[in-house]
This record gives sequence, C-alpha cells and structure tokens, in this order.
Amino acid sequence: MHSTTARATSGPLATLVLLAVWAAAGIPVSAQSPAQPAPATPTATQTAAQTAAQTAARQDSAQALLEAHVAAGVVGIAAVTIRRGHQHRAAGVTSSAGAVPDSLTVFEIGSVAKALTGLLLAEMAARGEVSVDDPVSLHLADSVRMPSHEGREITLADLATQRSGLPRLPSNLMPADMTNPYAAYDVARLYAFLAGHTLRRAPDAEYEYSNLGAGLLGHALALAAGKPYEELVIERILEPLGMHDTRITPTPSMRERLATGHDAAGAPTPHWQFNALAGAGGWLSTAADLRRLVAAAMDPPAGLLGEAFALATHPRAQTNQPGLRIGLGWHVLGTDDDPVIWHNGQTGGFHAFIGYAPVRGVGVATLANSSVPLDGLALHLLRLQVQ
Repeated sequence: MHSTTARATSGPLATLVLLAVWAAAGIPVSAQSPAQPAPATPTATQTAAQTAAQTAARQDSAQALLEAHVAAGVVGIAAVTIRRGHQHRAAGVTSSAGAVPDSLTVFEIGSVAKALTGLLLAEMAARGEVSVDDPVSLHLADSVRMPSHEGREITLADLATQRSGLPRLPSNLMPADMTNPYAAYDVARLYAFLAGHTLRRAPDAEYEYSNLGAGLLGHALALAAGKPYEELVIERILEPLGMHDTRITPTPSMRERLATGHDAAGAPTPHWQFNALAGAGGWLSTAADLRRLVAAAMDPPAGLLGEAFALATHPRAQTNQPGLRIGLGWHVLGTDDDPVIWHNGQTGGFHAFIGYAPVRGVGVATLANSSVPLDGLALHLLRLQVQ
C-alpha cells in the first residue's frame, strides 16, 4: 500500500522481479520448465568444517545484501532466513535516533495481512463453520446489498483469490488524511459502496487485486464467527503459533518496540490505522513472529491449523501474470514440482515479505521501515539458502 494513493503493493506488481531472481537460482517458474533437483543433503564425506564454512559464507552474503540496501537508502531492515534452523540478521536503524532493528522490532506488514485472512478462511472451512464457496451475502445482514453479475454472487473464495470483480479500492474511500488513508473507512461506508456498485464482469472471471475484497473477507468471517476479526485471528492462528507480537492493536510492549516508518524519500511518516478493511493490511508484527508463521507453513502443525495451511497455500486459480497462481490469500510462484509460496506488503512507511520454497526446505521473512519494495532482496536471501 502506498501513502499517496492508498494502493497495496502486492506480489503481482513485482512478479517479473521475483521470476528473474528465482530463475537465477535454476528453479523452474513455468509449467514448461524442467524440474530441478533439490540440493543434496550433506554426506559423510562432507566434513563439519566444510558445512560450517558454507553456512558462514551464506550468512556473510546475506548480511552484505542487507547493508547494501541500507546504503542505498532503506532506513532499517530486519530479516530471518530458515534452513535447518533459522538465522536472524538486521541492518540500519529503527528511527533517526534509534538502534539497529532486531527480531523483536515491530513493523507494519501491510498486505501480508491477506495471508493471515486467507489462512483464517481456511481454518474456519476446516472447522466446517463456513464453506469457501459460500456467497459472501450469506454472512452479512439481510439489509446489506452485495453486488452480483447476471445471478453469479461473489463467494468467500472469490475474495480470497482476488477474483471477486471488486475494484482495488472503493470509490468512496476519499481519505481526508492521505498519510493515514484507511483510518476513517468504517463499515457504514463499506456497505454504502457495496450497495451502489455494479460489477463489470462475473466473479471468478479474472484476477484483479483488491484491498477492498480482502478487507470485506475479514469482515465477513468475523460476522460468521460472531467475534471481532482481530480477536478471531489471534485466537485461531496467532496464539497457537506463539505469535504474541502480531496484532492490529499493539500491546504496550509492542508500542515501545515500534519502528518509525519512512516514505520512499526517507522522510518519517505516520503509522497507518485500519478500520473496516483491516483484513487487507492492518497488522503489525516482528521478524521473530513472521519466522514462526513461515516455519508453520513449511511444517504444518497437526490438527485444524495444519489443514488450514494446506488449504490456504494450495493454488486454486491463475493470476494475470505467467508463472503466478494464488491460493486462499497466498501467492504461488513456479511449478507444482518446486514452488515458492509467498506474499508481500507495503504501507506508507514500511515493506514486508514472507515466502518459502517447500521442496527446498528454505524460507524467509523481511521487514523494513521504508516504503521501498524489497521483494528482490527477499528472493535473493531465499536463493542464498538454496545454494
């Protein structure tokens, strides 16, 4: 999401960068690409010293990448890579007079929130509370008018796969404060937009990235469960994973560790607050917590939450970019033989990325307190773990 337009910088906008970086690692990105073998596991002939040297080289290269981005103008970065364990690293500062970020520094994560909202849908579907094919209208009050197209209603899955036909932003967003564009957009405005909107095409006809749709999904799931959206995600996803520093409403401890956001020019910028569209981008988190999320996606826990990860990350539809599909809120880059599953996010002063390559057994999360796309950095860090 960008501070001057309230738009979300999402995976599809950065797909060409991601494809180029990931392809450089020799990993297929199209259905026609031959599968590449996963890196061999160390054998008895590979000494502990050799393994340690390779690990040190990866760490040095990763740290150099972070420092190069800071030198180029990114204010501060916290990152974590996962490969037979995990490594946290950081560079830059949390504010003009701040310390170097660490794994517990709090950042806005923007559209990474959509991965949480998609996971919530999957979890509720695994419980049998909703079906992904439910019309959204089923979970709204009878007084709320949902747009449809020639009798085809928008479903929960349409919202989660960005194929609802709804626009990226509601026409009645009209923020009075462009440095905090979503704060005043409440449920009354959301319902007013839905009542007056006409779909240009049938739902599921085409991929069109929509902050409005993702926000509506979070709202509808909260109504279906009879609990506030934030409380529902905390209860069903965050607490079971030990993600105590991922919240929409920060705890006092999180406030003390909250980094200052900076726009693309490096100037400090206010934090964003979300109202009715919180499911699209309202969350704060840390590198330590996002590591837990990525690690759980790579090795899902038993039970309903594990089922939810499998459902949410399974590709369901093609996007408008070659080599890129989408599950329930999670994008899938590459082939079924060797995918990268990911989402990114950007607000007026922050950028975030989570991703993992399940066949390779590697994952990454990056957080920055600058509104500068860092998808290439994240993919380079992921690639380093493969080598």
